[in-house]
Amino acid sequence: MLNRRLIRIKVFKVLFSKIAGDNRNEQAAVNDLLTSCDQTVNLYYFLLRIPVELKKIALNRIENGLKKFHPTQEELNPNRKFVDNRLISILENDETFNTLLQKRGLSWSDEDTFLRKLYNSVSSDQYFIDYMNSSENSLEDDVKLIRTIFEAEFEDNEDLEYILEEKNLMWMDDMVFAVNNILKNLDEIASSGKVAQQKTFVKDDDRDFAVTLLKHALSKYDDYMSAVSGRISNWEPERLVATDMALIVLGLSEAVAFETIPVKVTINEYVDISKFYSTANSKSFVNGLLDKVIAEFSRNGSIVKSGRGLVGGYSKE
Repeated sequence: MLNRRLIRIKVFKVLFSKIAGDNRNEQAAVNDLLTSCDQTVNLYYFLLRIPVELKKIALNRIENGLKKFHPTQEELNPNRKFVDNRLISILENDETFNTLLQKRGLSWSDEDTFLRKLYNSVSSDQYFIDYMNSSENSLEDDVKLIRTIFEAEFEDNEDLEYILEEKNLMWMDDMVFAVNNILKNLDEIASSGKVAQQKTFVKDDDRDFAVTLLKHALSKYDDYMSAVSGRISNWEPERLVATDMALIVLGLSEAVAFETIPVKVTINEYVDISKFYSTANSKSFVNGLLDKVIAEFSRNGSIVKSGRGLVGGYSKE
């Protein structure tokens, strides 16, 4: 499930926290990293359950309307298109999926206020009104609605962000990734009639990449910091922030430890990550220092690359 970009970010966070806390216990760091990776899968399942929770609210409102002493015509003849949504039925009736949620403690039972607010937002939007009033009644149309809910309702949703932060701090930066994976998999869920189980790592070497990168960075942190410190005379002291140092050490670790990853890819990745997790000036700082130190490491044999595209072309402007 996790791609290399997210793996790098998770390694960076663990490395930064361990260095900042002056705790370089390797096994504890690896455990934290693997737990963080697994929690991304939990978030995927947790969010995928939301359409079922919205159906419950819609069905409850239909039932309450029918119980009124003087129901309106609309309440007597409710539009059941949403509660009969075929994709939601798949999610609701997949026993393996529901057992997995239960075993992992992934429940929305305490979030009624948020779910009601979310349903009110969804049901008042034009895309939902159009769906409910459309004469089309197909699985494809049902999938399209659920896709739109995830696309339209989750971005910059402060209430959802608060819930995720309260439930698990590891989820805060993973929501976009989890939602994108849900969107990618909706058609497959619809066609297969079940929720496919997600592996934390797509390939075994992704897990090896994560663990090896973290171990190397922890063990070589002081050495690489020394290598960097002699090359920062032209940089203002206020730009030497801890997040930049962690990113640079990770870049050097990746360049040294992984012979088959092109240097240009490594530098570009950590420069991009610096845009989101460090200062406004970090892009140039991380790019410049990684470029210089990696070039020197290549000259003295500390970095060995072979094959087409694996050497040269370091900088990302």
